[in-house]
Amino acid sequence: GEDEMARTVMQVLEAAARRHGHLPALKYKVDGRWLTITWREYRDQVRTAARAFMALGLKPGQGVSILGANCPQWIISDLAAIYAGGVPSGIYTTSATEQCRYIAAHSESSIAVVENAEQLAKFKQMRDLLPGLEALVLMNGDDEDPEVWSWEDLESLAGQVDEEELEERIAAQGPDDVCTLIYTSGTTADPKAVMLTHDNLTWTGMQSARACRARSSDRLLNYLPLSHIAEQILSLHGPMAVGASSWFAEGLDKLGDNLREVRPTLFMAVPRIWEKIQAKIQAAGAKNPWPLAKIAAWARRQGLAGGYAEQDGRRKPLGYRLADKLVFSKVRKKLGLDACTLQGTTAAPISKDTLEFFLSLGFPLYEIYGQSECTGPSTVSRPGRYRTGKAGPPMDGTTIRIDEDGEILIRGRHVFKGYLKEPEATRAALDDDGWLHTGDIGTIDEEGMLQITDRKKEIIITAGGENIAPQMIEGKLMSIPAVALAVVIGDKRKYLTALLTLDPESLPNWVAAAKSPARTIAEAAGCPNFRDHLQKHLDEVNHGLARVQTIKKFVVLPEEFSIDGGELTPTMKIKRRVIHSKYGPQIESMYA
Repeated sequence: GEDEMARTVMQVLEAAARRHGHLPALKYKVDGRWLTITWREYRDQVRTAARAFMALGLKPGQGVSILGANCPQWIISDLAAIYAGGVPSGIYTTSATEQCRYIAAHSESSIAVVENAEQLAKFKQMRDLLPGLEALVLMNGDDEDPEVWSWEDLESLAGQVDEEELEERIAAQGPDDVCTLIYTSGTTADPKAVMLTHDNLTWTGMQSARACRARSSDRLLNYLPLSHIAEQILSLHGPMAVGASSWFAEGLDKLGDNLREVRPTLFMAVPRIWEKIQAKIQAAGAKNPWPLAKIAAWARRQGLAGGYAEQDGRRKPLGYRLADKLVFSKVRKKLGLDACTLQGTTAAPISKDTLEFFLSLGFPLYEIYGQSECTGPSTVSRPGRYRTGKAGPPMDGTTIRIDEDGEILIRGRHVFKGYLKEPEATRAALDDDGWLHTGDIGTIDEEGMLQITDRKKEIIITAGGENIAPQMIEGKLMSIPAVALAVVIGDKRKYLTALLTLDPESLPNWVAAAKSPARTIAEAAGCPNFRDHLQKHLDEVNHGLARVQTIKKFVVLPEEFSIDGGELTPTMKIKRRVIHSKYGPQIESMYA
């Protein structure tokens, strides 16, 4: 991993176009049909857009802001910006006007590429606040405004710039130059801009493709926001290293259908998605007649025993193959995951309950741990090298060590250059020896597997001075099927409490079991029978916790947390500060 030649993003894409020219690079859906962009077409479209951006006035080092849902235009704009010597930064589609303004100004963007009229409006509202912005490009549709160009206009704009001028821009860049900004979804203040170099992206793309044993025949389904580093490595830089194809899902609501159509060979999800799939399987299973339910329960016992046997290098139980034939293979086929050789979970902590649920279906989830500051992955679990509940072994070429205070430190070619315009924050994250201070607490076992035990910043210190890791308790609360998300409260308080949201998929079964008349989440939240039933499950969770960790009271909220509601970041991590202030009265009621 260390001696891998340093390459620019341009060198990797040009090599892919030479080597895999006629193979599919991008697949996207129009009017119910999947269309293909080959590697050669992909490279040509990137070069055309790069010349068009130069014609629109993009100078080396200037920013290109990209605001839109995942689609070929998003990825092509990103790479075109890099080819032309610019620096792309993605903006989450859910961002408010002010957040868009902040990123466009901070990144010194001279071009913004936006998906449609709705996203264009965010930039039009603040044109006068962004003097540096010279042009707006629409991915779809067109607009009367002379400073707004349609995607179709790029072809003729490119005609104003020679290939030679583009070649000069390409030649002027080296592997160590910054070529992308990733704005971290600020769970607190303004987002920071993580500066990533060509080598950061191309090296990490290659290493992660290798760790997953990816080949040109692989199919990936991409649906996580492209402004997040995970999706960029997964559907942009990883596939480019090996010539694999990246398929654009039609959105989160169509994810189930798209999985069955694409049958990806590699699939990544955030914990919330795996929890939703789990709830769906469980809700379907609850409808099974008695003999089927018996067989399923037997199969899952074989699955769990087999999964742990595999991790220990022991033989699987004799019934495992039959269980796979009768149950596991059918579940995988129904989900569209029957061709999947590696299914990963990343971006946030996942509960042991969800991990063991999938393990018991012969479908281990491989944990990948990292952050934007190290270009995404740092540990990669994979078949034959994983442990349920651990983040896995370091990726090749990565060194991980645990500091005196338990903090996880990372070093390698994937570690970032620093935060744009923030020398203090950079010094706090990156020490003189090149170690990235992750802000996570963890341990490394004798097999070299990393285990994350907590976030340094989120430790609760009770009034009694006890240090408590909220994630572990939240994971246990979320293993109660009715609970979608849990937030543990207790900093500077005498005891711990929890805010809970309910999972709509498992609600019908739960309401029935609780003998509650409730039909909706809001009704269940206020129903005494439902609460009593939930309390029984909470007592079981408390029974397995140390006394200082037990949850003394809880409030069930009448609606789910959402990105729009402000409780979740675009990658579905919980924003504790927002939740603390938004649900202040509910929290205070538990300490009255």
